[in-house]
Amino acid sequence: MTHRVITFAFAALQVVSGLASAADGRRDSDHDRTAAAAHRTMAEAHANAAKCLDGGSEEKVCHAQLAKDCKGAGIGKYCGMKHRH
Repeated sequence: MTHRVITFAFAALQVVSGLASAADGRRDSDHDRTAAAAHRTMAEAHANAAKCLDGGSEEKVCHAQLAKDCKGAGIGKYCGMKHRH
């Protein structure tokens, strides 16, 4: 389980780093910048949750912190990797 969380968080960070540019290589809108920032926030929150779990903390403790770290950026109980529209 923990390995999957770390793998997911790392993959999310890689995806987020690619969000900085649109398909044509440039960002044109405030929406794009806001969406990229939200994805970075979500990726960091998930990476921190993975570290928490790796550190031996209880899942409910790590999930509570995930909810706090992700407030306003993700959706759902576990900070879904989608931004709000």
